[in-house]
Amino acid sequence: MTTIVGRFAARTGAVTSTFGTEPTTTRMLRRMMETLATDVGRIRPYAEMPGPTPIPFLGNTWRFIPFIGNFKIHEVDKVSRRLYEEYGDIVKVEGLLNRPDMVFVYDADEIERIFRQEERMPHRPKMPSLDYYKHVLRKDIFNENPGVIAVHGEGWYNFRSKVQQVMLQPRTARMYTETIDDASRAFIERIEKIKDEKDEVPENFLNEIHKWSLESIARVALDVRLGCLDEEHAPPEIQQLINAVLVFFKNVGVLELKIPFWKFFNTPTWRKYISALDVILSTTSKFTELALERSKLSTKTQDKLSLLERVLASEGNTQLATVLAFDLFLVGIDTTSNSVASVLYQLALHPDKQEMLHDEMRRVLGETDQITTSHINELKYLKACIKETQRMFPVVIGNGRCMTSDTIISGYHVPKGVHVVFQHYVISNTERYFPGSDRFLPERWIDSGGLEAPRHAFASLPFGYGRRMCLGRRFAELEILVVLSKVFQKYRVEYHYEKLDYYIDPMYTPKGPLKFKFIKR
Repeated sequence: MTTIVGRFAARTGAVTSTFGTEPTTTRMLRRMMETLATDVGRIRPYAEMPGPTPIPFLGNTWRFIPFIGNFKIHEVDKVSRRLYEEYGDIVKVEGLLNRPDMVFVYDADEIERIFRQEERMPHRPKMPSLDYYKHVLRKDIFNENPGVIAVHGEGWYNFRSKVQQVMLQPRTARMYTETIDDASRAFIERIEKIKDEKDEVPENFLNEIHKWSLESIARVALDVRLGCLDEEHAPPEIQQLINAVLVFFKNVGVLELKIPFWKFFNTPTWRKYISALDVILSTTSKFTELALERSKLSTKTQDKLSLLERVLASEGNTQLATVLAFDLFLVGIDTTSNSVASVLYQLALHPDKQEMLHDEMRRVLGETDQITTSHINELKYLKACIKETQRMFPVVIGNGRCMTSDTIISGYHVPKGVHVVFQHYVISNTERYFPGSDRFLPERWIDSGGLEAPRHAFASLPFGYGRRMCLGRRFAELEILVVLSKVFQKYRVEYHYEKLDYYIDPMYTPKGPLKFKFIKR
């Protein structure tokens, strides 16, 4: 056990040198070391960590088997909350066939400590199915530039190092405000076309939001106008790509959490999954090739370049740009569109908050039809509404890390290789971190004296944190902000049906048709 403590101390010392310029962080690390030194004799072995008991041969995998298991993939939110209520701040789920053990952490202080001591190349829990696709089935495409999704080690680090300067600077994202505004204007026009005589949109409205999200990504990443929201002229690849992304996400959980028969023979689920990935790859490659051809003839100034052109300008590698586009389209469409849908739904359920938002729209935007960077800086209540929705209903309910060395979490020894999962959905919906957590209170995010208690910075992390934070975060935030500002500037949004529950499908999203009324102001 002394060896474990020694490793921890060495790693924490490295963090002190990195974060030591911040007095608060230095004090936090000193307290951690003092506590650790006091509690060395009380570190508990991994075997004593609480959690559901595995059975012979099937371990805990049986819990995910239909009809006999008590863990449903589409109800991971409820499973996670149940584990917390039954076992406490740290829970071990062991005995997962062909998968590492999982340790669920529900303590924001422990999550912060793990993130703060992150090494140069942190490992997220692997996605063996996507890893196999990239590194075995399509290694000719991804071998040299594997991207950032389902990639670890030097390959991940080298790729991310080449693109993160372009992707993660807020200043760079703001350059695309006009482009995103243009795509959002097309979305507003689409709403007008599909509303019925009662101002209500069709049951498949979420698919229209998917189209807006795809159009926004294409314009930002490739400077390509796909025409996703033009029903008469939209190319057939648009819906095929959206469908493929949905198939990918719907099946990845099945392949990762249930018995991995796909590793031994081609199951129907595996065939659908690979077919969907092939559609995504071929379609995004086609779009990228068109963009590359056009860029050769372009005389655009630096501030008008697409993300692809910026990467090319800094790296001169077309293959790297193509793989970046694949990753952006793969994980950017469904996540962003479900975030928008969820905010629309929550504000439709809370008309008093929506009126407060509309007051901000009138004050900041007035009658203008063009959102600018200066407007974005002033839309504080809208930002608060988005953050509150992401707190209560994050589209991705958790993230995590694969331990690359033995460590100590909540007083327990955790071996190397264990997948540690941070359950932000549960954490951010507890009174411990957010008083009145079951109430939709955007005001809690506005600095005006605070509510009952200060917020813990690591209790709500919808985009993750640290070196593996969502690469497209800045653009997703801007896209969501701009499209919602245009919607609530023009409409009062209402919902007049039975209240919807949330479920994993595959994002955390309202379960049922989003038949909103969009009533002109």
